[in-house]
Amino acid sequence: MKQVKKQRSETIKLKKDTEKDPTYYPVIEINNNMSMNEIASLAWGAKEILRGDYKKSKYGDIILPFVVLRRLERVLEPTKEKVLKELEKLQKTKPELVDAKLNQITGYPFHNKSKYNLELLLADPNNIHKNMKSYIRGFSENVRDVFDNFKFDTTIDDLQKQKLLYQIVQHFASSALDFDPKKIDNHMMGTIYEELIRRSSEAANEEAGDHFTPREVIKLMVNLLFAHDKELLKKKGLIRTIYDPAAGTGGMLSVSSEYVRGINKDLILDAYGQELNPESYAVCKSDMLIKGLDLNKIKKGNSLTDEDGFTNETFHYMLSNPPFGVDWGKYESKVLAEADKGSSGKYGPGLPRKSDGSLLFLLQMMSKMKPKEKGGSRVAIVLNGSPLFTGEAASGESNIRKWIIENDMLEAIVALPDQLFYNTGIYTYIWIVTNNKPKERQGKIQLISALGENFYKKMKTSLGQKRHYITDENDSEVNQIKEITKIFEEFKPGEYCKIFDNEDFGYRRITVERPLKRNFQVNEERLEKLRHESAFENLAEAKPKPKEPRQEDVLKILKSMPSKLYKDYEEFSKDLSNAFSKTNFKLGSSLQKAIENALSERDETAKEYYKKDDEHPVPDSDLRDYENVPLKDDIDKYFEKEVKPYVPDAWIDDSTRNKIGYEIPFTRHFYKYKPLRPLNEVDAEIRQLQKEISHGLEELMS
Repeated sequence: MKQVKKQRSETIKLKKDTEKDPTYYPVIEINNNMSMNEIASLAWGAKEILRGDYKKSKYGDIILPFVVLRRLERVLEPTKEKVLKELEKLQKTKPELVDAKLNQITGYPFHNKSKYNLELLLADPNNIHKNMKSYIRGFSENVRDVFDNFKFDTTIDDLQKQKLLYQIVQHFASSALDFDPKKIDNHMMGTIYEELIRRSSEAANEEAGDHFTPREVIKLMVNLLFAHDKELLKKKGLIRTIYDPAAGTGGMLSVSSEYVRGINKDLILDAYGQELNPESYAVCKSDMLIKGLDLNKIKKGNSLTDEDGFTNETFHYMLSNPPFGVDWGKYESKVLAEADKGSSGKYGPGLPRKSDGSLLFLLQMMSKMKPKEKGGSRVAIVLNGSPLFTGEAASGESNIRKWIIENDMLEAIVALPDQLFYNTGIYTYIWIVTNNKPKERQGKIQLISALGENFYKKMKTSLGQKRHYITDENDSEVNQIKEITKIFEEFKPGEYCKIFDNEDFGYRRITVERPLKRNFQVNEERLEKLRHESAFENLAEAKPKPKEPRQEDVLKILKSMPSKLYKDYEEFSKDLSNAFSKTNFKLGSSLQKAIENALSERDETAKEYYKKDDEHPVPDSDLRDYENVPLKDDIDKYFEKEVKPYVPDAWIDDSTRNKIGYEIPFTRHFYKYKPLRPLNEVDAEIRQLQKEISHGLEELMS
């Protein structure tokens, strides 16, 4: 074992020796039992060739397409000779017929007409640049599209210019990076892709929101998504569709396909996906190619805007882990145009704040639900904590929650442990949304807390910020995915499961007012405050209008008033009006407001006052408060019980009685009180620490 570790450490130190041989690069050997992380590390080891000639942010742009190329050529290798022989026979055949025939031979929807592979390219180092280009051109058009999205042609040119092309080809042609599908299945290959993309993102210092979903989290999502339909999926001749609007490298679509094949190998699950990032799209498309899936169902572009590749499509199942905490302001005009369509558009229920567009993805997916009478649809989506509660009543986020819950489409939310994801350590939540709830779940919402240590394990070696993982059927001790799924399926209240009525998350946000009580007095201190009021300052800047006083005129008029302390606004207002009426100057409303603000102080002993015909006194905006009254509670009874005992002079602004909001205070419902430690225990610990510190200082001084 020590010898193996030594060999691995030596192979990772990939150092060029250009003095002896400019084309030399050490060959790496692989152990078939190496982990995904070790294989990814060997692939990422190509950065040692690139170091100095390329910035860190460019490593992924070079390494990823070579990994894809190596995988594709290993998939095609068993039929390589047969394809080349058949190609000679088809010289005069129409190109489309040639492609169909070659695809039939490979058993995949792609092929390569070139005689080259990475090993053969090394045999002619002087012509490696030209031959490499020929090799890539030999792929069928759908594969060339993959490399076009990687901008691979430019990468090859640049590597040749830097005199590094040979070394990079040698690195990926080594037996260490043998991505033979017989040795590395599609599941593991997808995980390797995602780990390399994570390292690439990390090297480029990209946003934490651009993260990838660990396969165990996808497995849990898939379990929850299909939980109610396992019997249905066993039917013969069944065709179902699944969609991911932020497909990334296609991991969610792949795991979903594997799951349904485990239930019914004859079931057809048509996978649809869209991805904005060109590199992720290229990896996804290459992965779909190898699995023989229809590439017309994998689109490139922004699914939130008019680039949506499946505008008129609906799907049976949808799942996604969209980027969260990402500003959607850069395509604001397109989103607003969709929102302006109202109920006929994707974003009719509302728009979240620009700083986090994750709820837009949920609305986009829900717009593609099949009608309930046709069986409806089910959605699983990973969100951060913000969509649970961000935004008060009538805000975009609250209105979205209101629409989902009042239409009885939120089935469950599962809270996941922190540090599950590669590029972010935050807590996340799986939302299960459907427009066809089972009868026993109608009008109900299930919350599951999978945060405890019995629902995750610590990793021996972290991957980026991923330090925790959820175990599955491969774990010998416990299948935590199965345990969480069981809690979901049983639908029974317990320590980790709470079940609520839809209305439990709704509230009316009422405005609570209190009377404005002020005293007024003309003195030097308050006149000094007046000098800083904008309406007063403006009198010095502009030419006076007819009957408009100057600053000195206002001060002279105010000083002519009684200097007593007024506790009745109406009395003060009357005296102020009389003082101005004795002059030729007019008291404008803005100036009057400035005078009242400057010459007043809040005073609870002062008399409240009313405007004409008003039921309530003039409110004090500084004392204005808000109360969220649960939908199930009577507003007036709540007010009498929760507000009146503390502020007897308060009243409700009746115009706010129907301002309804929704929030999901997940943490509050699972909060467990932990009593403080006894004082004598804390005191004893402090004394013990003091002794240890004193002892340490004595040793240090001696």
